[in-house]
Amino acid sequence: MKVGLIQQRNTSDIEANVRKLQTRVREAAAAGAELIVLQELHNGLYFCQTEDTALFDLAEPIPGPSTESFGALARELGVVIVLSLFEKRAPGLYHNTAVVLERDGSIAGMYRKMHIPDDPAYYEKFYFTPGDLGFEPINTSVGRLGVLVCWDQWYPEAARLMAMRGAEVLIYPTAIGWESSDTEAEKCRQKEAWVTVQRGHAVANGLPVITVNRTGHEPDPSGQTRGIEFWGNSFVAGPQGELLAELPNSEEMVQVVDVDLKRSEQVRRWWPFFRDRRIDAFSGLTQRFLFP
Repeated sequence: MKVGLIQQRNTSDIEANVRKLQTRVREAAAAGAELIVLQELHNGLYFCQTEDTALFDLAEPIPGPSTESFGALARELGVVIVLSLFEKRAPGLYHNTAVVLERDGSIAGMYRKMHIPDDPAYYEKFYFTPGDLGFEPINTSVGRLGVLVCWDQWYPEAARLMAMRGAEVLIYPTAIGWESSDTEAEKCRQKEAWVTVQRGHAVANGLPVITVNRTGHEPDPSGQTRGIEFWGNSFVAGPQGELLAELPNSEEMVQVVDVDLKRSEQVRRWWPFFRDRRIDAFSGLTQRFLFP
Protein backbone atom coordinates (compact mmCIF):
# COMPACT_ATOMS: atom_id res chain seq x y z
CA MET A 1 0.00 0.00 0.00
CA LYS A 2 1.24 3.49 -0.82
CA VAL A 3 0.58 5.92 2.04
CA GLY A 4 0.63 9.70 1.68
CA LEU A 5 1.71 11.80 4.68
CA ILE A 6 0.81 15.51 4.70
CA GLN A 7 2.76 17.54 7.26
CA GLN A 8 1.50 21.13 7.24
CA ARG A 9 1.93 24.51 8.93
CA ASN A 10 -1.44 26.13 9.67
CA THR A 11 -2.71 29.68 10.17
CA SER A 12 -5.94 31.15 11.51
CA ASP A 13 -7.34 31.24 7.95
CA ILE A 14 -9.30 27.98 7.88
CA GLU A 15 -10.33 28.28 4.23
CA ALA A 16 -6.71 28.79 3.18
CA ASN A 17 -5.57 25.83 5.30
CA VAL A 18 -8.18 23.58 3.71
CA ARG A 19 -7.31 24.71 0.19
CA LYS A 20 -3.65 23.95 0.87
CA LEU A 21 -4.52 20.55 2.31
CA GLN A 22 -6.63 19.66 -0.70
CA THR A 23 -3.84 20.70 -3.05
CA ARG A 24 -1.49 18.43 -1.14
CA VAL A 25 -3.98 15.56 -1.20
CA ARG A 26 -3.98 15.89 -4.98
CA GLU A 27 -0.19 15.91 -4.99
CA ALA A 28 -0.05 12.74 -2.88
CA ALA A 29 -2.63 11.02 -5.07
CA ALA A 30 -0.70 11.98 -8.22
CA ALA A 31 2.37 10.33 -6.66
CA GLY A 32 0.42 7.10 -6.26
CA ALA A 33 -0.90 7.30 -2.71
CA GLU A 34 -3.87 5.02 -2.01
CA LEU A 35 -4.26 6.11 1.65
CA ILE A 36 -3.66 9.73 2.69
CA VAL A 37 -3.34 10.75 6.36
CA LEU A 38 -3.79 14.31 7.64
CA GLN A 39 -2.57 15.75 10.95
CA GLU A 40 -4.71 16.23 14.06
CA LEU A 41 -7.34 19.03 13.87
CA HIS A 42 -5.96 19.88 10.45
CA ASN A 43 -8.40 22.62 9.38
CA GLY A 44 -7.13 25.35 11.70
CA LEU A 45 -4.80 26.30 14.50
CA TYR A 46 -4.41 24.04 17.52
CA PHE A 47 -6.97 26.01 19.57
CA CYS A 48 -6.54 24.10 22.85
CA GLN A 49 -3.74 26.38 24.09
CA THR A 50 -6.45 28.35 25.93
CA GLU A 51 -9.89 27.69 27.43
CA ASP A 52 -12.40 29.83 25.54
CA THR A 53 -16.08 28.95 25.13
CA ALA A 54 -16.26 30.95 21.89
CA LEU A 55 -13.97 28.38 20.26
CA PHE A 56 -16.69 25.74 20.40
CA ASP A 57 -18.02 27.55 17.32
CA LEU A 58 -15.19 25.89 15.38
CA ALA A 59 -16.82 22.47 15.80
CA GLU A 60 -18.87 20.83 13.07
CA PRO A 61 -21.21 17.87 12.78
CA ILE A 62 -20.25 14.56 11.19
CA PRO A 63 -21.39 14.22 8.43
CA GLY A 64 -20.79 17.89 7.79
CA PRO A 65 -18.84 20.42 5.71
CA SER A 66 -15.44 18.73 6.01
CA THR A 67 -16.66 15.21 5.28
CA GLU A 68 -18.56 16.58 2.28
CA SER A 69 -15.66 18.55 0.78
CA PHE A 70 -12.97 15.97 1.46
CA GLY A 71 -15.40 13.20 0.53
CA ALA A 72 -15.85 14.77 -2.90
CA LEU A 73 -12.06 14.91 -3.23
CA ALA A 74 -11.66 11.25 -2.16
CA ARG A 75 -14.26 10.25 -4.75
CA GLU A 76 -12.63 12.31 -7.50
CA LEU A 77 -9.15 10.92 -6.82
CA GLY A 78 -10.15 7.40 -5.79
CA VAL A 79 -8.21 7.50 -2.51
CA VAL A 80 -8.91 6.76 1.16
CA ILE A 81 -8.41 9.80 3.42
CA VAL A 82 -8.03 9.98 7.22
CA LEU A 83 -9.44 13.26 8.58
CA SER A 84 -9.17 14.70 12.11
CA LEU A 85 -12.05 16.97 13.11
CA PHE A 86 -13.53 18.92 16.04
CA GLU A 87 -16.90 17.17 16.18
CA LYS A 88 -20.10 18.78 17.46
CA ARG A 89 -22.17 15.75 18.42
CA ALA A 90 -24.94 17.61 20.28
CA PRO A 91 -25.30 20.91 22.16
CA GLY A 92 -22.56 20.90 24.80
CA LEU A 93 -21.13 17.56 23.61
CA TYR A 94 -17.95 17.66 21.54
CA HIS A 95 -15.28 15.18 20.52
CA ASN A 96 -11.85 15.07 18.90
CA THR A 97 -12.77 12.70 16.08
CA ALA A 98 -10.93 10.95 13.28
CA VAL A 99 -13.02 10.12 10.21
CA VAL A 100 -12.00 7.69 7.49
CA LEU A 101 -13.36 8.44 4.03
CA GLU A 102 -13.59 5.58 1.54
CA ARG A 103 -12.43 6.05 -2.05
CA ASP A 104 -16.06 6.60 -3.13
CA GLY A 105 -16.32 9.55 -0.72
CA SER A 106 -18.48 7.75 1.85
CA ILE A 107 -17.67 7.61 5.56
CA ALA A 108 -16.06 4.22 6.24
CA GLY A 109 -15.96 4.82 9.99
CA MET A 110 -15.04 7.12 12.86
CA TYR A 111 -12.86 7.01 15.97
CA ARG A 112 -13.35 9.41 18.88
CA LYS A 113 -10.16 10.17 20.81
CA MET A 114 -10.17 8.17 24.04
CA HIS A 115 -7.28 9.65 26.03
CA ILE A 116 -7.75 13.40 26.56
CA PRO A 117 -4.80 15.43 27.93
CA ASP A 118 -5.00 18.43 30.24
CA ASP A 119 -1.56 19.99 30.38
CA PRO A 120 -0.28 23.57 30.03
CA ALA A 121 -1.03 24.63 26.43
CA TYR A 122 -2.95 21.38 25.80
CA TYR A 123 -6.25 22.05 27.58
CA GLU A 124 -8.19 19.41 25.70
CA LYS A 125 -10.41 18.29 28.59
CA PHE A 126 -12.12 21.68 28.37
CA TYR A 127 -13.23 20.94 24.80
CA PHE A 128 -13.42 17.18 24.26
CA THR A 129 -15.54 14.46 25.81
CA PRO A 130 -13.62 11.14 25.91
CA GLY A 131 -14.52 8.83 23.05
CA ASP A 132 -17.18 6.15 23.38
CA LEU A 133 -16.60 4.10 20.21
CA GLY A 134 -13.90 1.93 21.74
CA PHE A 135 -10.78 0.70 19.99
CA GLU A 136 -12.39 -0.66 16.84
CA PRO A 137 -10.52 -0.82 13.50
CA ILE A 138 -12.19 0.60 10.41
CA ASN A 139 -12.62 -1.57 7.33
CA THR A 140 -11.63 0.07 4.04
CA SER A 141 -10.70 -0.92 0.52
CA VAL A 142 -6.98 -0.53 1.41
CA GLY A 143 -7.09 -2.53 4.63
CA ARG A 144 -8.32 -2.63 8.21
CA LEU A 145 -7.16 0.64 9.78
CA GLY A 146 -6.51 1.04 13.51
CA VAL A 147 -6.98 4.81 13.80
CA LEU A 148 -6.07 6.50 17.10
CA VAL A 149 -5.35 10.18 17.85
CA CYS A 150 -2.28 11.93 19.34
CA TRP A 151 -2.34 11.41 23.16
CA ASP A 152 -3.54 7.85 22.51
CA GLN A 153 -0.07 7.15 21.09
CA TRP A 154 1.49 6.98 24.57
CA TYR A 155 -0.75 4.08 25.66
CA PRO A 156 0.31 0.54 24.71
CA GLU A 157 -3.13 -0.74 25.72
CA ALA A 158 -4.80 1.24 22.92
CA ALA A 159 -2.41 -0.08 20.29
CA ARG A 160 -2.75 -3.63 21.61
CA LEU A 161 -6.55 -3.59 21.59
CA MET A 162 -6.59 -2.28 18.02
CA ALA A 163 -4.20 -5.06 17.01
CA MET A 164 -6.23 -7.69 18.86
CA ARG A 165 -9.29 -6.60 16.90
CA GLY A 166 -7.54 -7.19 13.61
CA ALA A 167 -6.03 -3.82 12.68
CA GLU A 168 -3.49 -4.17 9.86
CA VAL A 169 -1.86 -0.80 10.52
CA LEU A 170 -1.90 1.78 13.35
CA ILE A 171 -2.49 5.43 12.37
CA TYR A 172 -1.97 8.48 14.61
CA PRO A 173 -3.00 11.98 13.46
CA THR A 174 -1.03 14.21 15.84
CA ALA A 175 -0.46 17.74 17.16
CA ILE A 176 2.53 17.79 19.49
CA GLY A 177 5.39 20.21 19.95
CA TRP A 178 7.77 22.02 22.25
CA GLU A 179 7.30 25.04 24.49
CA SER A 180 10.01 27.43 23.31
CA SER A 181 11.55 27.75 26.78
CA ASP A 182 12.47 24.03 26.79
CA THR A 183 16.20 23.39 26.58
CA GLU A 184 17.60 21.69 23.50
CA ALA A 185 18.36 18.60 25.59
CA GLU A 186 14.77 18.45 26.85
CA LYS A 187 13.41 18.91 23.34
CA CYS A 188 15.52 15.99 22.16
CA ARG A 189 14.33 13.77 25.03
CA GLN A 190 10.67 14.56 24.33
CA LYS A 191 10.83 13.91 20.60
CA GLU A 192 12.88 10.76 20.94
CA ALA A 193 10.49 9.39 23.58
CA TRP A 194 7.57 10.10 21.25
CA VAL A 195 9.16 8.26 18.34
CA THR A 196 10.40 5.41 20.52
CA VAL A 197 7.08 4.60 22.17
CA GLN A 198 5.31 4.40 18.82
CA ARG A 199 8.03 2.27 17.26
CA GLY A 200 7.52 0.07 20.32
CA HIS A 201 3.84 -0.31 19.42
CA ALA A 202 4.93 -1.47 15.96
CA VAL A 203 7.31 -4.04 17.45
CA ALA A 204 4.99 -5.30 20.19
CA ASN A 205 2.11 -5.80 17.76
CA GLY A 206 3.94 -6.68 14.55
CA LEU A 207 2.20 -3.86 12.66
CA PRO A 208 3.23 -0.78 10.66
CA VAL A 209 2.67 2.57 12.40
CA ILE A 210 1.85 5.80 10.54
CA THR A 211 2.15 9.09 12.46
CA VAL A 212 1.43 12.50 10.94
CA ASN A 213 2.23 15.59 13.04
CA ARG A 214 1.80 19.27 12.26
CA THR A 215 4.74 21.65 12.03
CA GLY A 216 5.38 25.36 12.58
CA HIS A 217 5.01 27.81 15.48
CA GLU A 218 1.56 28.69 16.81
CA PRO A 219 1.37 31.53 19.37
CA ASP A 220 -0.52 31.32 22.65
CA PRO A 221 -3.48 33.74 22.30
CA SER A 222 -3.38 34.41 26.06
CA GLY A 223 0.27 35.39 26.03
CA GLN A 224 0.91 33.25 29.12
CA THR A 225 3.36 31.00 27.25
CA ARG A 226 5.52 31.44 24.19
CA GLY A 227 3.24 29.19 22.18
CA ILE A 228 3.98 25.78 20.71
CA GLU A 229 6.63 24.88 18.16
CA PHE A 230 5.14 21.77 16.57
CA TRP A 231 7.97 19.38 15.90
CA GLY A 232 6.79 17.72 12.70
CA ASN A 233 8.89 14.57 12.37
CA SER A 234 5.99 12.61 10.87
CA PHE A 235 7.12 9.04 10.26
CA VAL A 236 6.24 5.52 9.19
CA ALA A 237 7.63 2.49 11.02
CA GLY A 238 7.48 -1.11 9.84
CA PRO A 239 6.39 -4.08 11.96
CA GLN A 240 9.85 -4.47 13.53
CA GLY A 241 9.99 -0.77 14.38
CA GLU A 242 12.22 0.02 11.40
CA LEU A 243 11.83 3.55 10.09
CA LEU A 244 10.50 3.51 6.53
CA ALA A 245 10.24 7.30 6.34
CA GLU A 246 10.89 10.25 8.65
CA LEU A 247 10.01 13.83 7.74
CA PRO A 248 11.95 16.88 9.03
CA ASN A 249 11.02 18.93 12.06
CA SER A 250 10.19 22.31 10.61
CA GLU A 251 9.31 21.82 6.95
CA GLU A 252 5.93 21.34 5.31
CA MET A 253 6.06 18.21 3.23
CA VAL A 254 4.10 15.62 1.28
CA GLN A 255 5.65 12.18 1.16
CA VAL A 256 4.39 8.89 -0.24
CA VAL A 257 5.69 5.75 1.47
CA ASP A 258 5.44 2.09 0.45
CA VAL A 259 4.06 -0.05 3.29
CA ASP A 260 4.04 -3.84 2.91
CA LEU A 261 1.02 -5.06 4.90
CA LYS A 262 1.83 -8.71 4.12
CA ARG A 263 5.12 -8.49 6.01
CA SER A 264 3.31 -8.44 9.38
CA GLU A 265 2.43 -12.11 8.98
CA GLN A 266 6.08 -13.10 8.59
CA VAL A 267 7.22 -10.91 11.49
CA ARG A 268 4.59 -12.42 13.77
CA ARG A 269 5.86 -15.89 12.85
CA TRP A 270 9.37 -14.91 13.88
CA TRP A 271 8.27 -13.04 17.01
CA PRO A 272 5.04 -14.73 18.22
CA PHE A 273 4.19 -12.24 20.95
CA PHE A 274 0.47 -12.90 20.61
CA ARG A 275 1.02 -16.63 21.10
CA ASP A 276 3.01 -16.13 24.31
CA ARG A 277 0.86 -13.50 26.02
CA ARG A 278 -0.07 -14.61 29.57
CA ILE A 279 -3.68 -13.49 29.40
CA ASP A 280 -4.42 -15.50 32.55
CA ALA A 281 -2.16 -13.11 34.51
CA PHE A 282 -3.16 -9.72 33.07
CA SER A 283 -6.30 -8.90 35.09
CA GLY A 284 -4.44 -6.16 36.98
CA LEU A 285 -4.34 -4.05 33.84
CA THR A 286 -7.96 -3.06 34.45
CA GLN A 287 -6.99 -1.39 37.76
CA ARG A 288 -5.81 2.21 38.12
CA PHE A 289 -2.81 1.23 40.26
CA LEU A 290 -1.82 -1.84 42.27
CA PHE A 291 0.62 -0.63 44.95
CA PRO A 292 0.35 0.02 47.82
